[in-house]
Amino acid sequence: MATAADRDRLRNWRTAWISALTAARASDAKAVAAQGVLFDPDHALPGEPPPPGNYRCRVFKLGTGRAASPGYVAYPNFACRIDSEADVLSFYKLSGSQRPVGLILPAAQSFSVFLGTLVLGDEAAPLDYGRDATRDMAGRVEKVDERRWRLVLPYPRFESTLDVIELVPTD
Repeated sequence: MATAADRDRLRNWRTAWISALTAARASDAKAVAAQGVLFDPDHALPGEPPPPGNYRCRVFKLGTGRAASPGYVAYPNFACRIDSEADVLSFYKLSGSQRPVGLILPAAQSFSVFLGTLVLGDEAAPLDYGRDATRDMAGRVEKVDERRWRLVLPYPRFESTLDVIELVPTD
């Protein structure tokens, strides 16, 4: 189901994470340390993926895709939503200038796989997955606490080496 490029991103998630974490610590070690288990690549609890509902999502961009970009950027909270669609879940970041949308697919006991696309600016609808490689996204959804998950996106096409989206239910 995943494109060849996204299969590579999923296979190399740990390499992206270590590289991104090194750059982020060089940029703002105190802020990175303050996130605790959220940024620990080895911390993923077994359990269910996030249940359907409304979420508070916070985006962190670690590492850098360009020399002029900072190694660590933390954005304020955004509204997100997870819906149930038959055997899979769908994820929507509802606000902001970069809005990942896609499916959360079962994969292993400690993570699910995310496949989606990036909606930009004032676009009203996402492109179909696989149609534009610069918009395709692949990652892991992991539980990090009792009511807290993360969506980890290795090698996104814009701005960073790794994006981490913290998901906390608002319901």
